[in-house]
Amino acid sequence: MKRSTARVLRWFGLLEAARRAELRIRVGQPCALPDAVILGAMKSGTSSLHGYLVQQLGVIEPLRKEIHYFDVHYGRGESWYRANFGRLGEPGLNIDSSPYYLFHPAVPRRMRALLPDVKLIVLLRDPVRRAYSHYWHERDKRREPLGFEQAIDAEPQRLGNSHAQLADGTLERSAAHQHFSYLARGRYAEQLTGWFAEYPREQFLVLKFEDLARDPLSALNTTLGFLDLPPATKVSLEPRNTRKYPPIAETTAARLREYFAPYNRQLESLLGRPMGW
Repeated sequence: MKRSTARVLRWFGLLEAARRAELRIRVGQPCALPDAVILGAMKSGTSSLHGYLVQQLGVIEPLRKEIHYFDVHYGRGESWYRANFGRLGEPGLNIDSSPYYLFHPAVPRRMRALLPDVKLIVLLRDPVRRAYSHYWHERDKRREPLGFEQAIDAEPQRLGNSHAQLADGTLERSAAHQHFSYLARGRYAEQLTGWFAEYPREQFLVLKFEDLARDPLSALNTTLGFLDLPPATKVSLEPRNTRKYPPIAETTAARLREYFAPYNRQLESLLGRPMGW
């Protein structure tokens, strides 16, 4: 769906209805699979980077940004997934950007089975700031009734064994795992270790949210180079999905910095580079 058409439909409140109708038409037609996937992390600039990429002439915009096939819609099958992308043989690069992929433990093996040669883009953010932004996202969506400190204290009980059950297939979907994983999603080394077990590292580009926010054009051109596309010459670099919320309490921030410190060092060792958090 062209962006101009999408904007008109969004204005009249008809965008989702139009997407569903177009998806029904496309299912069963010869459609492509993605050449690249933005895996996440959630609240780490995935919407902004996706928005910058689909402005490039060599990139085909998917029917929707977050398709979530390999995590919550896997049962819908490959034909449904393909229907979100361009026509088979159409020149250009197809991209899927679904930020739950990085954290969901079943996604690496599922994706490897269908997309063994795909290029994988990971955006990581200071996990304290990521957790707090994630919390306010859930508050805005009216899914989170607890205060932030209560929510992070309740997280282990809320998530329970869902991560292991999603990994072994005994659980199909967990709302708590998807929405209330404020701390768990910031343990990045755990997640990347699972991905590195399925894909060679040369298929990954790992970026920092902070670099994207500071110099979006440089981060975009790094990504385009990774995707074997020419550098951007014209692009709107307006950030996406930003929101204002109250500042985090300093005592809570200090507590979380201490919590995440060993996990950040594990990540630095895994990637062989400092992260600055």
